[in-house]
Amino acid sequence: MLGDIMPGLAMVLVQVGFAGMNITSKLAMESGMKPLVLVAYRQIFSVIATAPFAFFMERKTRPRITMPILFQLFLCSITGATANQVFYFLGLEYSTPTIACALNNLLPAVTFVLAALCRLENVGIRTAAGQAKVIGTIVCVGGSMLLSFYHGHLIDIKESSIHWQYAENMNDSSSNNGTNFLGPFLVMASCVAWAAWFIIQARLGKKFQAPYTTTTVMCFMSSIECTAIAFISEHTISAWSLRSSIRLIASLYAGIVCNALAFCLTTWSIEKKGPLYASVFSPLLLVIVAVVSWALLHDKLFIGTLVGSVLIVAGLYAVLWGTDKEAKQLKTVDEMETKQGDQKDDLELQVEKNHDYPIKIPQKLDRSCAVLK
Repeated sequence: MLGDIMPGLAMVLVQVGFAGMNITSKLAMESGMKPLVLVAYRQIFSVIATAPFAFFMERKTRPRITMPILFQLFLCSITGATANQVFYFLGLEYSTPTIACALNNLLPAVTFVLAALCRLENVGIRTAAGQAKVIGTIVCVGGSMLLSFYHGHLIDIKESSIHWQYAENMNDSSSNNGTNFLGPFLVMASCVAWAAWFIIQARLGKKFQAPYTTTTVMCFMSSIECTAIAFISEHTISAWSLRSSIRLIASLYAGIVCNALAFCLTTWSIEKKGPLYASVFSPLLLVIVAVVSWALLHDKLFIGTLVGSVLIVAGLYAVLWGTDKEAKQLKTVDEMETKQGDQKDDLELQVEKNHDYPIKIPQKLDRSCAVLK
């Protein structure tokens, strides 16, 4: 019983960790920290956190790193770490944590589209699973467009009684109202980059099975890339200062909790329950962030945000249902082929055994053979 519950608890903890990252990162940016600098620090701290795991846990089992493997790791760093996180944190700066988390649920749908274009995923439009994936993708995209372009009336919810003075001061000093389309657009761009990483990582994982080393090398490359991008944008030393407590907390939290810890827990959950089980928990992040943003940051909820979020989550589960149904069908086919192969092997073995015994040749056939000789 405990073994069945632990993977679920681990994934809930991961979503809580990501929710905290959205809140602390938003506060750090509202205190004046630039998102590109925050991303650079995140990669640096994540390398420091994951390097010991790669060294001690995979030093005996790590495959040889060849030039093609290194090139694929470079592509992973460009898509999965640099582009994904740069676009996401820039989008978070120009939107709200709730909107950013809602749009982040587009990831399975975007991954399905890219995989279909690369011929890594079978659409199967004539099957129920294929139709569910296509319809779910359309619903996800429709929900994201609604959430981005339409706000509607303000939902009258009682204001939170929690007064965090620091957060209130940050909100008062911030000029961002979360209605700019640039923020949602950048978050959607981060989903495309993250989906591209899934495609590249899927091919890399078949040749190089060392997840901790992969993460460390990828984050190391990304730390160089992100630091270079941030330094071009921010020359002043004050922009890189971590004297502010919220800046230091946000950088350490994003690197250690959301890269090192979250990766370890997610990998363990996937090994126990599979990737689909781990991905089902992603909409929980939206709920946690919406509640925490309302309680601590006093974010306002609009009709468009609510309806768009519901459509995105509904489309997400449609895509996941179709993927799960196809996986079960493929598993059934593989089991049938394996069973047929075993039966064929048994039949061939039986024939070979029968050949070991003397075969009684009919008398007429024996005489014919003598004539031919």
